[in-house]
This record gives sequence, structure tokens and C-alpha cells, in this order.
Amino acid sequence: MAGTISRGIKAPIIRQGDDIVAIVADSVLSAAQQDGFSLHERDVICVTEAVVARADGNYASTDDIAADVKAKLGGETIGVVFPILSRNRFAICLRGIAKGAKKVVLMLSYPSDEVGNHLFDMDVLDDSGVNPYTDVLTLADYRRIFGYIKHPFTGVDYVEYYASLIEEEGAEAEIVFANHPEAILPFTKNVLCCDIHTRARSKRRILAAGGERVLTLDEILNASVNGSGYNPQYGLLGSNKATENTVKLFPKNAQEVAEQIQKEILARTGVHVEAMIYGDGAFKDPVGKIWELADPVVGAGFTEGLNGLPNEVKLKYLADNDFADLKGEALAEAIRQRIKEKDADLKGSMVSEGTTPRRLTDLIGSLCDLTSGSGDKGTPIVLVQNYFNNYADGNA
Repeated sequence: MAGTISRGIKAPIIRQGDDIVAIVADSVLSAAQQDGFSLHERDVICVTEAVVARADGNYASTDDIAADVKAKLGGETIGVVFPILSRNRFAICLRGIAKGAKKVVLMLSYPSDEVGNHLFDMDVLDDSGVNPYTDVLTLADYRRIFGYIKHPFTGVDYVEYYASLIEEEGAEAEIVFANHPEAILPFTKNVLCCDIHTRARSKRRILAAGGERVLTLDEILNASVNGSGYNPQYGLLGSNKATENTVKLFPKNAQEVAEQIQKEILARTGVHVEAMIYGDGAFKDPVGKIWELADPVVGAGFTEGLNGLPNEVKLKYLADNDFADLKGEALAEAIRQRIKEKDADLKGSMVSEGTTPRRLTDLIGSLCDLTSGSGDKGTPIVLVQNYFNNYADGNA
């Protein structure tokens, strides 16, 4: 009778050089034995990207970042456009960028960054008379209009904090505020677009408006610098603070690890599972207004069976419309039969209205991120069972 089950699996603390595939397999099978459950075909074993990158030793220092930034953007005045406001995600990257420049013109979007971290509340903007679509504000403008506002969760004034990081690394800091990326060009034509999901659009607009050397974060540390870690696809995107002068990069071997976990479980048990390396979940906090997805993708690597989208009918639509005259077992059997007969692709069909038109990896990865948390649960592995079952399977 059970539907989808999301089960956090405890694991040892992962260190550089550990065999992550063996640890995952050992942890899942040990949990199954101790807790009395079995693995089934198409169960999904998910592992947080953090421990995969840790095992691989995919780290870089602020000196590595600085060297790459200086080589690619010239080391003079660099525009840093639309970074997110995060001590964990961007502060150490900013230190490295500043170390590779003489001056940083930091352009922040307002009233919030791309993922919903607010400099100030939208209501304050409404009362200010400022037009966020056109107005470019200097630091003096910003302070005069909006004052000194600290983030309600972190207690940090990110404007002051980011300026201090730049200056601590020996660079001059200039802060401006705008919501159109090409507003950076009066200050410099050498630009690093630090937004995540809108980075390609920002780069395109800056180049079209006269930018000269314009890069995105995935173009910094996309190859090793002086033996550093790197990610050929995402560069600095998805990195996290490790120490005050190092970052852990998004794992470069996520696809390989996912496929190896699938093979290892098959070899040990004969069961064909799916596997995924997951990052941030794709959900938004309705209170803090923060969209959680600060990684470039939810699914960093995954096996073939996780490609695609759900193909589901809406049970309540069937119950309220097609089978409104039925009840009890007759209703249940009619719905089960309709599920069995559903088309292979229900896109555009009214019977699928209200189902979730998102990729399986985004859905399952978000489920896992909520299950594992980001603190001290100690469950970097999540086993998802029965995800691909429906009402027509078994006894409903």
C-alpha cells in the first residue's frame, strides 16, 4: 500500500580520496539489512554533490581563481555583474576575483538577487520612487534612498560586506545597482557575469552593447590552474565555501559516479537501480522568498532511466469528470484501467492538467535535498523507492 518513500541513509564523513561508490553501496545495503527493507527495480539511489566533490578533492583556492581571472580578463578594472548574496556561495569567489584585479565594479541587482536574497523589501522599493527597470544607482544614491539594511536571516549588510571583501584583497571597490546587465559598460568593458540561470542572456546583452572581454562563472576554473580542481562544464558555478580561502567546486565526475553506483549495486544484488548525484532542490521558500536553486542544475549526473518528465493522469480530474457517476471499488477499478490505457505522451491532454511538467531529475533531486537537509542529519545518501509506481500498481 505504500507509495513513494524517501529514506535518508547515514554514511561516514567523506574525505578526499575515499571510494565514494563503495561507501554509497555499503551504506545503502547496510541500512537495508539493519532496517529490514529490500531494494527493488528502479529504486533511485541519490547522493549529494558535496560528498562526491569532497571524495574527488575538487577544490580551488582564491589564488587559483585570481590567476584565471587575471589571465582571462586582464587584471585591471573588472565588472562583476549580478552575483548572488551569499557568504557560502559567492563570498570566497569574490575574494579570488578581487585578488585578480586592480579595481572591481560590483553591480548588484535590486531589490533582490537572482535567487531571491533581498537587499531590501519590495514594498520599500514601491515607496521609493525608483524605477528598477531603468535606474542605475550609485552607492551614495542607494544609501540615501534605502539606507543601511541588514538581511533578516543572516544579519549581514551585503553591500558593506562585499565591498570589504574586495578591499581586503587589495583592490578598489565601486558598487552600483542596476537590473540591466549592459549598465556595467560605462565603467568597464571587461566583465564577469556572475548570475547563474540567466548568465547566457547577460553575456549576450553585454557583448551586443559593446563589451569586449565578457565571461560567465562557468568559464572560470573550467580547466585546472596550477594543479587546482576544476569543472569543465560549470567552472565556479555551484561552488561552496570550504575555508576562508578555498572553495569546493561542483563535482566534475558526477555522471561517472552515478553510473558506477548503478553498476556496483547490480553486481552486488542483481537489482537494477537508478542513481543520481544531486545539488540544490528547485523550490522556493514562501516566507523568506528565497529560490533554493543556487547550483547550475539539480541533477549533476544521473543514469539513463531518469531522463524525461512524468507522464501522469490527474486522479481527481478523472474522479470529478470522466467517472463522476461511480464510487467505491467501481470508481477505483475504472481509474486503474484508465491509467493502464493512458497514452505514452499526455502533453496537451486535459486529463494531465495540473500534473507536474518538470524533469524527473528536478523533482527527485528536490525531494532528496529536502530529505537530506543541509545541516547535521548526516544523511548524504537518499534512497527513493516506489517513485515510478502509480495507483494501478498493486492493491490500491
